[in-house]
Amino acid sequence: MKKNRTSYSQSWARFCGWLLRRMGWTAIGGPLAEKKVICLGVPHTSFWDFVVAYLFYTSFGDVAHVMVKKELFFWPLGSILRACGCIPVDRSNATELVHSLIEHMNQDEVFKLAIAPEGTRKPVKRWKTGAFRIAYATGVPVYAGWFDWRTKRISCGEKLTLSGDISADMAMMQAHYESLHLTGKHKDRYVTH
Repeated sequence: MKKNRTSYSQSWARFCGWLLRRMGWTAIGGPLAEKKVICLGVPHTSFWDFVVAYLFYTSFGDVAHVMVKKELFFWPLGSILRACGCIPVDRSNATELVHSLIEHMNQDEVFKLAIAPEGTRKPVKRWKTGAFRIAYATGVPVYAGWFDWRTKRISCGEKLTLSGDISADMAMMQAHYESLHLTGKHKDRYVTH
């Protein structure tokens, strides 16, 4: 399997950090040290969440891969998305999608995956379980990453202690996010329970 790029140039990283600060955002903490990891991104209410998260993580010279629907990978946008660490996915088959990501995690030497558990920018009460299923199958840690549009702060968050019980872990994750009192860019689209 083709190896994924694992870092960006220092000049690009500095530019991304500068741009993030110019947009008024403050980074809390740094990148994730593990070579293989899942970082959740909550709340996800706007395309701008991707832009802010990309600038944040790239400012450390690191790459966090994100899933993007395959329909967006047309020329020239597809090349730009790939350069940003985006992975084209077929969202019509959730099981196959999770298996594909597990394969990436197991075969690639370095693979940092950013996932929005809401699965969409629309308000949803039932969050997706794919991140935990990948973590259970691969043994990689999961961090509760977040961004807050009210305070303009962003972080990779705390490492979650998973039990292996999907219902209990989902409840624990959502309770954790509720305790952070985060605000999405579109406030009415963020639902934690």
